[in-house]
Amino acid sequence: MSSKIFISAEIGINHNGDLDITRRLIDAAVLAGCDAVKFQKRTLDNVYTPEFLDSLRESPWGKTQRAQKEGLEFGIREYDEIDRYCKEQGIYWFASCWDCDSQKFLRRYNLRYNKIASPVLTNIPLLETCAEEKRYTFIATGMSTWEEIDAAVEIFRRHSCPFELMHCVSTYPMRPEEANLLLIPELRKRYGCPVGYSSHEIGNIATLGAVALGAISVERHITLDRTMYGSDQSSSVEPAELINFVKDIRAMEAALGTGQREFSPREEAVRKKMRG
Repeated sequence: MSSKIFISAEIGINHNGDLDITRRLIDAAVLAGCDAVKFQKRTLDNVYTPEFLDSLRESPWGKTQRAQKEGLEFGIREYDEIDRYCKEQGIYWFASCWDCDSQKFLRRYNLRYNKIASPVLTNIPLLETCAEEKRYTFIATGMSTWEEIDAAVEIFRRHSCPFELMHCVSTYPMRPEEANLLLIPELRKRYGCPVGYSSHEIGNIATLGAVALGAISVERHITLDRTMYGSDQSSSVEPAELINFVKDIRAMEAALGTGQREFSPREEAVRKKMRG
């Protein structure tokens, strides 16, 4: 990890199964100055029951949950292209996996980072599979009790796998009054580890507060258009907003300064003028 705040653009499943949309979202992340883009990977029959997959759900891909989820799921052809295109554009990519087979699938790409999403923080076999890779891992803590976070941290420490916890509130979109940002220093104090922030908010207020409270990374969902099909689209930022989002984070990062009692050249000049 670099010393500056690490910014991930969460594409997730907002690509809607379309590689052209995927490339345009990667381009938007590069243009905005993000450090990485992130996806989601599932083996459907491992994650969902047959009854759920056979249940009704209208979508552009059919009338069942299976059809919808298969339409949104990328395989080796698509990830080969994502890997190629991200290398070409000079941006990191990684993914949050929802099952062990998906985690093992991604090993072929030798990624720098892993991600444990909030819904799977209690999936112990998945955490073990991820931690044994010893890649730097972002662990989202949304919906989780202290005991559940304790168990996850123990696994990553036992495997000597570097990680950071990410403060996260699992509402979509998140209201500012739900942010509970003071958990950021509390997580850092309790676990003695770096802490980031995963955002689902409208606007940037909570993100900037998280940066001010010491978050070393920020993740935000992105989309080409919030009106597109998909459950994550409405709580995502569009390309122009993403540019401003990154600019605001960098401005807040600069505003934090060093914490040292020192004078800038501009303040020194004022001091000489006003104090003689």
